[in-house]
Amino acid sequence: MSVTAWLAVAVFGAVYVLIATEKVHRVAAALGGAVVMLLIGATSPEHAFFSDVAGIDWNVIFLLLGMMLIVSVLKRTGLFEFVAIWAAKRSHGRPYRLMVLLIIATAFLSAWLDNVTTVMLIAPVTIAVCTKLGVPVVPYLIAEVMACNIGGAATLIGDPPNIMIGSRAGLSFNDFLLHMAPIAALLVVVFALMARWMFRGAFSYDPKRAAHVMAMRERDAITDPRLLAVSGIVVTIVMACFVLHTTLHLEPSVVAISGGLILLAVSRLDARKVAADVEWETLAFFAGLFVMVGAMVQTGILTDLGQAAARALEGNLFGASMALLFGSIVPSAVIDNIPFVASTSPVVSEIVAASGGGEQAQVLWWSFALGADLAGNATIIASSANVVTVGIADRAGHHISFWQFSRYGLVVTAVTTVLAGAYVWLRYFALA
Repeated sequence: MSVTAWLAVAVFGAVYVLIATEKVHRVAAALGGAVVMLLIGATSPEHAFFSDVAGIDWNVIFLLLGMMLIVSVLKRTGLFEFVAIWAAKRSHGRPYRLMVLLIIATAFLSAWLDNVTTVMLIAPVTIAVCTKLGVPVVPYLIAEVMACNIGGAATLIGDPPNIMIGSRAGLSFNDFLLHMAPIAALLVVVFALMARWMFRGAFSYDPKRAAHVMAMRERDAITDPRLLAVSGIVVTIVMACFVLHTTLHLEPSVVAISGGLILLAVSRLDARKVAADVEWETLAFFAGLFVMVGAMVQTGILTDLGQAAARALEGNLFGASMALLFGSIVPSAVIDNIPFVASTSPVVSEIVAASGGGEQAQVLWWSFALGADLAGNATIIASSANVVTVGIADRAGHHISFWQFSRYGLVVTAVTTVLAGAYVWLRYFALA
């Protein structure tokens, strides 16, 4: 590797340590790292701001911005309070029952929406319901974002890496549903059972608070019925466009930002107050992270590693499947699974071609998708949904540290990927 490539690795490693140890705020660390990457020549302004594979992913940025605007307007209708009271009453105030309800609801929504949209809609509800029941917020947020990453693996549109893989490999929505949904459903059930043990300290039952919540009326939480009706129409159209985006030839980012701006316009709200609710720090963090990862791509580090793997695995279909599944864990956890998949999927195409192509070799794509999707639970920065959830929690006064998340995430990632490996072996090799 060149001197610049080694410097890029050093900068990325240093920033990662700063984020992990929280010695410097993650936004300052990411943006500072991006600036250093530009100064040492690891990337250029042209690549950092305009490249599809080695720069800021503006589709992700504007998807987040659009959904943040929608959530900001929805918050003013009382909808989140309504859903919080409904969920608390359905669980009869029982904390573990509530967590299971949230896990299942989040996983299901994430399969049909993208996981960032899902957590932006469900996290405010979670904060509200936990506050009403007097249970700690953080374990519930961590549990639901992990359920989101697992559930999103089920479909083509559930997780951004799946969209990129589907586009690269020519795989349809039904292909993902047939191959990915069975294992995703199983892993959601396993995770719900694991949650009983992992988050056991959060399940203290308060009969008085539960009785108070059971006596509340959901309808009383709605503060602006007109705005709720208008928001419902806009959100329904946005969700339908998300599901049909491949047919409509509209990027999810275009759908989200259009929906957010339209809703802001018809809501008659003060635009400055709505904009103040946007997680600008989260958007800045993503921008910095994308520039740093883009520098790693631009210097050829990731490509060299991938091509070496392709040469080593040529002709061994099972070995290549396991290598893609388990080998995706560390890089996805370290650099975020979106840029990792964007930079590695061309290499996977080479491995698939070297394995003869055809339906049999498609197992390599499913292994790659499972590894990247499930690794999203390993660290705070492994998935866009994680970063967004942490940002929402911070604004609500509930800090989630890097190691607090990883303490649970590494366990969940280990268990789910081992089960995914068993699924791949059983379905595509043992029973094929």
